[in-house]
Amino acid sequence: MWRVTPSARPPRADLVLPCLDEAGALPWVLARVPAGWRAIVVDNGSTDGSADLARSLGATVVHESRRGFGAACHAGLLAARAELVCFCDCDASLDPGLLAPMAERVAAGEADLLLGRRRPQGRGAWPAHARAGNIALARMLRRRTGLRLHDLGPMRVARREALLGLELTDRRSGYPLQMVVRAADAGWRVAETDVPYLPRTGKSKVTGTWRGTWNAVRDMRGVLAEPPSARSARTEGVSA
Repeated sequence: MWRVTPSARPPRADLVLPCLDEAGALPWVLARVPAGWRAIVVDNGSTDGSADLARSLGATVVHESRRGFGAACHAGLLAARAELVCFCDCDASLDPGLLAPMAERVAAGEADLLLGRRRPQGRGAWPAHARAGNIALARMLRRRTGLRLHDLGPMRVARREALLGLELTDRRSGYPLQMVVRAADAGWRVAETDVPYLPRTGKSKVTGTWRGTWNAVRDMRGVLAEPPSARSARTEGVSA
C-alpha cells in the first residue's frame, strides 16, 4: 500500500528536516531521502551530536539558534534552492521516501500544497492526546478556511518561491498551520494524501504530553484568529 514507485524523471527537491536531538533517528531518516535530493538538517540546539552526525551522513546542516519548530522550518526554507521544497519530521515517524511521488504530483500541477495525512501504524504511533488535538485543529481550520483536511501533519510539498510569498511569521508550533491558512487565503489548491505514521524514535518535544499538545493547540488558535490575508487571489509562483 505504501510502496514508492519512482518515475523515470522524478523532480528534484530540497528536503527540510527540523532537528532537535535526533541522533538516534538520523541514520534511518537520511538513508531514505530520495536520490538526487538535498537533505537540509536544521539543527535547533541539539546537544547529542545530531549536527555532526547529519553532516557525516551527507546532509547540509543549517544552525538555527532561535528555538521553535517554525524557526527551524523557516531557516530550512530560506536555505533551500530547489524549485520544490519538502518538509518532514526528523524522528523516524515518517519515511522521506514517500515524498517523491508527492513531489511529482505538485510538479505536475495537481496541487499547490500537498500534505501527508498520517495513518498510524502500530501501538504508540499516535498518542490519543496528540490525535485529539489534531482533530480539534482540523475542525477549526475547516471553519476558518473551508478546507476539508483531516490532518495538519508535518510532511508536505510546495514550490519554494510560492512558500516565500506567503510571508510566514510564526516561529513556534503554529508554523505548519499558518502555512495552510495563508495558502488557502491565497487561493492555493491544498490537498492531502495518506502516509503511514510510525512510532517515533525518542520523545516528542511538542506533543509528547497532554500539556505539550494543548500548548501547541493554543499557539495555533492564534494563527486561526488572524484576519484573512490581503494578498492577491493567487501567490506568485503557484501554478495556474
